[in-house]
Amino acid sequence: MSILQTVTPETATGEVAAIYAEIQNAWGNVPTAIQVFSSNPALLKQQWEYYGSIMQHPTLSMPLTTCIRMLVSQAGNCGYCIDMNAGMLINMAGWTPEQVAETRADYKKSPLSDKEKTLLDLVLKSTSDSNNVNASDLQAARTAGWSDSEILDAVNHGARMVASDILINGFKVERDF
Repeated sequence: MSILQTVTPETATGEVAAIYAEIQNAWGNVPTAIQVFSSNPALLKQQWEYYGSIMQHPTLSMPLTTCIRMLVSQAGNCGYCIDMNAGMLINMAGWTPEQVAETRADYKKSPLSDKEKTLLDLVLKSTSDSNNVNASDLQAARTAGWSDSEILDAVNHGARMVASDILINGFKVERDF
């Protein structure tokens, strides 16, 4: 599963078992990418609560947050996350494999709205070259209709994905899909 010792759903007890039950209920399984957090139950709980908040975000759509994860992971060479999020776009958002491939090649050709592409542009710039983000980048997102709260949420989501990619790659989390 991972070179880091983790707790599997079959061996989980206590708080980890309770969190795994919530994940199982919501998603139908406990992905190995989430099991990696089981070495620290407090971190597992925090990560699960964060997933819940971003998945139920009132204005950042599921396709947008999924594209953020997929494209940030593409830059971070995290095959697990690229493929998992590509699958989510196909199976949950109804995108075709061709649309996903086109998005990976040039997200400006994705089925996202122009407003979403503007925010995605800011997230990708922030996660790849944060020193060069400037006021005009944020203003472009504001002009497209995004609030500062939404901008923060999206860029935070991208930044957290960078961290997840590091953990998944570094601990050699195996695919379970």
